[in-house]
Amino acid sequence: MGFSEAVRTCLFEKYVTFSGRASRSEYWYFFLFYLLVMIALMMLFMLVGGGLGSFQTGEISSLAYVPLILMAVFVLGMLLPMISVTVRRFHDRNLSGWWYLASVLAGFIPLVGFLASIAAFVITVLKGTSGQNRFGRDPLGADTNADVFA
Repeated sequence: MGFSEAVRTCLFEKYVTFSGRASRSEYWYFFLFYLLVMIALMMLFMLVGGGLGSFQTGEISSLAYVPLILMAVFVLGMLLPMISVTVRRFHDRNLSGWWYLASVLAGFIPLVGFLASIAAFVITVLKGTSGQNRFGRDPLGADTNADVFA
C-alpha cells in the first residue's frame, strides 16, 4: 500500500472502522501523513510570528492564532482515524484493540506508561500474522494456500 492509498483508506474508506486489519504500510504511511501536516502547520505558526521567543515574552501575533486553530481542528479530526488504524494494526498482530486502550491508560502511570508506549510501538512495527486470523483476512493478501500446487 502506498502513501496516497493509505491516507485515502484511513480518511475516506475506514475513518472510524475499528474492525478488520491494517498492514504496517497503511499504519506508518498514515502516521507519516499526520506528522507531515503537523510539521507544516507548526512551520506556518513559526513563520507568521508565533516563534518560541514569543511564548517567553507573551507576545504572540494575532495572525499566529490561525495555524494554532488549524492544528487543533486537525488533531481533533485525526483523533478517531488514528485510533482506528492503530486498533486495526493491533488486530493484524492478532491482539484485541482493548490492549491499545490499556496502553493509553497505562500512559498516565509514571514508568509504566513509558514501557506501555514502547510495547505499543513494537506491536505496530512487527509483522502481522500471516493468513487469516480472528479479526479477518490478511491485508497483504497472503490467504492463498501453496499446497494447492503441490
